[in-house]
Amino acid sequence: MRDPKIERQIRRAWRPRPRRASKKDFGRIFILAGSRGLTGAAMLSSLAALRAGAGLVTLGCPDKVYTTLARRDPEVMVRPFPSTSEGSLSEKALPEILRFSKNQDVIALGPGLGRHPGTQRLVRKVLFAVTIPLVVDADGVNVLKNHLEILKRCYEVPILTPHTGEFVRVFGGRKPKTDSERKRRAAETAGKFGAILVLKGYHTVIAAPDERVGVNPTGNPGMASGGTGDVLTGIIAALLGQGMSSFDAARFGVYLHGLAGDLAAREKGEVSLVAGDLIEFFPQAAKLVLK
Repeated sequence: MRDPKIERQIRRAWRPRPRRASKKDFGRIFILAGSRGLTGAAMLSSLAALRAGAGLVTLGCPDKVYTTLARRDPEVMVRPFPSTSEGSLSEKALPEILRFSKNQDVIALGPGLGRHPGTQRLVRKVLFAVTIPLVVDADGVNVLKNHLEILKRCYEVPILTPHTGEFVRVFGGRKPKTDSERKRRAAETAGKFGAILVLKGYHTVIAAPDERVGVNPTGNPGMASGGTGDVLTGIIAALLGQGMSSFDAARFGVYLHGLAGDLAAREKGEVSLVAGDLIEFFPQAAKLVLK
């Protein structure tokens, strides 16, 4: 369901593009994602960031899957980093990742990274060490289990995008069953750990550490499909790179992601909806809101 008030807020927050703009004016997005068998998640996030307006997108991936990803799409720059024997990012990649991140505006990590212990240690070190805005999804969220103190030590307020299962796995407690309980738990968690929390699902909740909370009105059951969360990660990262605040990038990214899903479902039906459709229909969603 579209919300005129939210759309007015998006138009105010999304700055017009100057005629003399260059690609660097719209964000250099560094996405750490992918592993052997999970390359699709990495590419979905990267393509979504481009469609959402990012100026430059670099996909950092394990060198063992570099060839696969480098062939996928010419607009995405792909950069290989050292791999584990299982084809996921290795701890040995840390120095090179940190050097590269110094020339980037946003880092998004998690989609398809896998759960190799070495990769998990790498991700925790990256979360602690980088000094640019963070979007953390999927396997990036999972590494926080029993290591939640990292969130309070992040240089920038991180944006976390767990679905309900990941939320319970990492933060504990029982699975929230009602909208009011989801809203309360998200707000409490955001405040306690100093993070922007995007609790995905029906009526996705977006909560900030300063007690701001939003509930998203867009989206449909057809979006309950593998890869849609990876698309959301790329969208939020792109909006951050274009100058939005962390809270606005999260809530407006969720809104536009859901609106793209609604437009796709209108044409293709909910049953046949796949994550790539959200990238395809994102331009229509943005045009509707920004006109």
